[in-house]
Amino acid sequence: MPFYYYFDWSYIVLVLPALILALAAQGKVSSAFNKYSRVPSRVGMTGAEAARRIMELNGIYDVRIERVAGNLTDHYDPTKKVLRLSDSVYSSSSIAAIGVAAHESGHAIQHANGYAPLVLRSIMVPVANIGSRLAMPLILLGIIFSFTSVMGNSLITFGILLFGLSVLFTLITLPVEFNASRRAIKCLESSRILYDDELAGTKKVLSAAAMTYVASAAVALANFIRLIVIFGGRRRD
Repeated sequence: MPFYYYFDWSYIVLVLPALILALAAQGKVSSAFNKYSRVPSRVGMTGAEAARRIMELNGIYDVRIERVAGNLTDHYDPTKKVLRLSDSVYSSSSIAAIGVAAHESGHAIQHANGYAPLVLRSIMVPVANIGSRLAMPLILLGIIFSFTSVMGNSLITFGILLFGLSVLFTLITLPVEFNASRRAIKCLESSRILYDDELAGTKKVLSAAAMTYVASAAVALANFIRLIVIFGGRRRD
């Protein structure tokens, strides 16, 4: 058979552009953070201090702030009410660090206010984890069994559905992240932790970070569509 019969055009058309977008987004956020991490804020608050100030201004006093190893590993854990800031954010007074800390504080505010998309995402975490771990093994098993049993197609279908749950999780993450950034900018403006000219740089860092979530969702969605295209056509055959 000719070579093109085996060539996976679905990967080239669907997944590869999304992967390129993801790499570009990651490069942009790293570039923006590195640039503005060299710009100290005039007020001089560290990331940890800014996070504490923002949460207290929003009536939140029961969230711990911890230091976590790594670069841009910052996150808020709603199950333990812990805001973890990376080495490059926790003790830094740069406008990039303060922006990231404020963004994570935005998640704490969402949690305190019962922000619906965050609640839904938290509920979906265990389901999405199961889906991401079991989807491909089930699909591979389905391919193996499809040669000897009708059970194969059922395993493939179930695997694709599980993968779809992890895709849904990435889509739900988008409004959560965008909303946290909007809350962060609003809090930084009202609290005067940053001046207006400093906020411009912070907005660039948060906008670049937001694009990484968009790219991640695009990659997940592209892979999901690719699975449907490949195995949908296979079942018809």
